Amino acid sequence: MKKILFASTALVATAGVAAAEITIGGSARFGLAYDESQADETRIEQRMRVNITGIAETDAGVKLEARFRLEANEDSHANDISGRGPGAAGFAVSYGGLRVDVGNVSNVLDSGDQVDYYGYGIGFTSFLEANSNFNGPATGFGADSKDFTTIKARYTVGDFSASVSYKETRAQAAVAVSPGVGGSLAVAADEEWQLGLGYTLANGMAIGAVYSDTDSAGDYWVLGLNGTAGAVGYTVMVGDGDNQQDVSVSASINYEVSSATSIRALVADGGVTGADTAYGLGFRHGLGGGVTLAGGVGSDSSGNTLADLGVSFSF
Repeated sequence: MKKILFASTALVATAGVAAAEITIGGSARFGLAYDESQADETRIEQRMRVNITGIAETDAGVKLEARFRLEANEDSHANDISGRGPGAAGFAVSYGGLRVDVGNVSNVLDSGDQVDYYGYGIGFTSFLEANSNFNGPATGFGADSKDFTTIKARYTVGDFSASVSYKETRAQAAVAVSPGVGGSLAVAADEEWQLGLGYTLANGMAIGAVYSDTDSAGDYWVLGLNGTAGAVGYTVMVGDGDNQQDVSVSASINYEVSSATSIRALVADGGVTGADTAYGLGFRHGLGGGVTLAGGVGSDSSGNTLADLGVSFSF
């Protein structure tokens, strides 16, 4: 991520502020993607994301952040292209082992604080991920607006960490203001609580758990394990909840063939009634300068064949 400092505007020197800056960075990708389930099975895949983050730190060491995202994509499986953003802003304050995020931010499950919910994705678009057969309520930061505010706190001490998040979606309900006169009132339509715990072992293996209680989706839980063993990185996950009929399980691996090339494999099973086993195989090769050539082929939980090949790069 490149840092751009503006001496007269972004770099601030006032009482109580040690430093401030604006960082601009992001990623882009383009190539070909195939989806058997679509009328136009092959499409040109393209996406660019730019994150703009403002950072300040007080003399006491309290760090404050605010960010939003700009994004451009192809529109679904048509030939249209469009842009989004700037999206709603997300804010964070951190000090020592405590970090609090508010606004357009990830909940515990999406953030990866405790469980690697997505694992090693297949293809340059990650068209298959470790959660392919899972139905967990994961919501995250993006280039769009939100009809709710998420609050998440994480505390880390040594090898142990704990996270909690809350969001409430409101709706307009009809009320009688006076006889014969109607009106509306914002009321809670859906509340979600998530709690996560994680621990990193001496060998670098991490274990974690997330529990979610949502009005609309009921209870949900997921257990995860991830780490590395030599040239192999791995994730293993199991989860279940009121919104799916069977326990979900998945495993993904990333094998480093060389310093530049890796092979990825993924399998996920279970979940909702009738779901097929999802599986895929892919590769990634670093071309230098932050550019990666990647591709893969697989089958999703609906039994559709998917594939892609393209390049991605960060800046």
